[in-house]
Amino acid sequence: MSLAGITLGLFSFGIIGFGFFWVIRTEYHLGYLWWPFPLLLGLALIAGSLFVGDAGWSALLGIAGASFVWGATELKEQAVRADLGWFRRNPGRKPAPPLVDLIKRVGAPHL
Repeated sequence: MSLAGITLGLFSFGIIGFGFFWVIRTEYHLGYLWWPFPLLLGLALIAGSLFVGDAGWSALLGIAGASFVWGATELKEQAVRADLGWFRRNPGRKPAPPLVDLIKRVGAPHL
């Protein structure tokens, strides 16, 4: 009997749940303009999963990476939800991220 499937399923469930949490908290504390950083983290995790020999660990890294990539696209959507009043706005938001002018020109990704 192999527990790999149930383990991957539970990990996927947990990382997706964590994704909701970090997207909401990141947008609240930092703003949506920080989206390139979780995107790069997610892409790095996905790339790292290609070089891990064990299929289970590779799958776990790939799932986590895909979740961070998805979350990076959700930061702008979370800002829109805050604008609609569904979530609170942070009046004491931290300063803008590095390279903010470039980030604004590129625009946030959208799925």
